[in-house]
Amino acid sequence: MSTEPPISALINVMAALRDPETGCPWDKEQSFETIAPYTIEEAYEVRAAIESGEPEQLKDELGDLLFQVVYHAQMAAERGWFNFDDVARGITGKMIRRHPHVFGDEAARTAAGQTAAWEAQKAEERLAKAQHGVLEGVATGLPALKRAQKLTARAARVKFDWPNAEAVLDKLAEETAELRAELPAAAPDRIKDELGDMLFVLANLARKLGQDAEACLEGANEKFIRRFSRVEALLAAEGKTPASSSLDEMDSLWNAAKREGL
Repeated sequence: MSTEPPISALINVMAALRDPETGCPWDKEQSFETIAPYTIEEAYEVRAAIESGEPEQLKDELGDLLFQVVYHAQMAAERGWFNFDDVARGITGKMIRRHPHVFGDEAARTAAGQTAAWEAQKAEERLAKAQHGVLEGVATGLPALKRAQKLTARAARVKFDWPNAEAVLDKLAEETAELRAELPAAAPDRIKDELGDMLFVLANLARKLGQDAEACLEGANEKFIRRFSRVEALLAAEGKTPASSSLDEMDSLWNAAKREGL
């Protein structure tokens, strides 16, 4: 059993996997671009593990996510950019800067006060990076619904926002009408544009209601799976499949699944 610190052992494993001579053929040919989708996927796996309430599953998924960080750091080290220690030092320094009430002499803060101070600190850091626009710095790699919420939350800080959720619903009705108007011509680019507007407004509505749009949609996905699976089970009990059933039959069973609380 190795006596080296666990993080050092992991970094060494990653370096061995990427070794030009003796490394794994698959790992050696990967790049930031090819690994990025796995990084995003592992972050979602962590969220799923949290929702499962299973500590062992969460530990496992956090390990997978940490491995992604080590992977990117190794590829950066190979290019002479930075290494894992640089990443760790960077985030440590950032957290200390953003929490002077913990690591400095500033007075204690409430949670709301910390949120405001955090945003002010991030704004200063963006200025230091010559990011002057309100919307600069919102990651382009975020899921679209998440990014829409972050973009509009930024705009809301400078009072560019709807007054309440009811106003957002009015805007949604307006966008729905615009989409309806495009349906007869069925021009793909126009349909895409109007659908995008609707989704953007819905992301805003979630934000105004204090909800995470991505989590809302994920909940709807899971609900659809539960209900449709129940429809399949009810059909199977009659010796049928969805493919051999009519829409009316499936719709009736769908409503039955809803009444069951699924």
